Amino acid sequence: MDQIFSWFSESATQNLTGYAVDLCKNIVAAIVIYLIGKWIIKKIKTLANKVMEKRTVEPSLRSFLSSIINVVLWLVLIIAIVSVLGIETSSFVALFTGAGMAIGMAMSGTLGNFAGGVMILLFKPYKVGDYIVAQGYEGIVREIQIFNTILTTTDNKTIIIPNGSLSTGSMQNVSTQPYRRVDVNFDFTYGTDYDEVRKAIADIQSRCPLILQEPIEGEPVTAPWQGLAKLGESGVTIATRSWCKSSDYWAVAGYMNYTVYQELRKSGYMFPYNKLDVTVNKN
Repeated sequence: MDQIFSWFSESATQNLTGYAVDLCKNIVAAIVIYLIGKWIIKKIKTLANKVMEKRTVEPSLRSFLSSIINVVLWLVLIIAIVSVLGIETSSFVALFTGAGMAIGMAMSGTLGNFAGGVMILLFKPYKVGDYIVAQGYEGIVREIQIFNTILTTTDNKTIIIPNGSLSTGSMQNVSTQPYRRVDVNFDFTYGTDYDEVRKAIADIQSRCPLILQEPIEGEPVTAPWQGLAKLGESGVTIATRSWCKSSDYWAVAGYMNYTVYQELRKSGYMFPYNKLDVTVNKN
C-alpha cells in the first residue's frame, strides 16, 4: 500500500511539475507574443496613419479607420495569446463571428450609411463648400460626417441626408465646373416682332458684366445666344443661353428675368397668360 501511495505521489508530482513547466513556457511565450504584437500593432498604426495622411484622407475618416485597425489587430493578438496558452480558440472565433453578424443585422441601415460615408470621403464626389442637388434637396455642403452629409439651403435651412442614399443614388454637383450655362426662356404674345425682341434681348445680355461674351478655348463656353424655341398655345417662346462663372449663376439668372421683363414691358411688348375662349351657341 505504501509503495502504491509513493508511486502515485511521485507520478502526480511529475505530472504537476511537467504541467507547471509547460504552463510557465506558455506564459513566457504569451508575454513575448504580447510584447512583439504590441510593437507590431504600433508600427502598423503609424504606417496606416502616414498612408492616409499622404492620400489626404479626411480627418474624421482617418480617425475612424485608425480605430477599426487598432481593434482588429488587438483581437488577432488576443486570439494568438489565448491559443499559445493552450485554450481552445474556436469558441472565441465563433463568438466574435456571431456577435459581428448580430450587430450587422441589427445595424444594417447604419452600416450602409457608414459604408456610404467611407466611399464619399475616399472618392470625394463632392466636398465641403460644393453646391449639390440630391434626393430631392439642393444646397451647399457644410459638413461631411461618417453617417450623414449636412446641407444648407439658399434660404438657410439645414438638411441632413444619409450617406447611404447619396453614395448609391444620382446626384448633381454644380460646383465641379468653373463655368455654367444659364438657360432662361421668355414668352411673348403672337404677333410680336421676333427680330426686334431678339435684338433687345441680345443687347441686354451684352450689357451684363457677368455674362461671358466670347468662347473660351478648352471649355464649352459659347457667346450669348437667343432663338425661337416654341410656338405655344398662348404665345411664342424665345430661349436664351448665357454662360458665366458658376459662382455667378443666380446673379445672371436674376438679371435676365428682371431686366427683360422691365425693359420689354416698358417698350410695349406683351407677355401672354393662359386663357380660355368660350363660345356660346344660342341654339
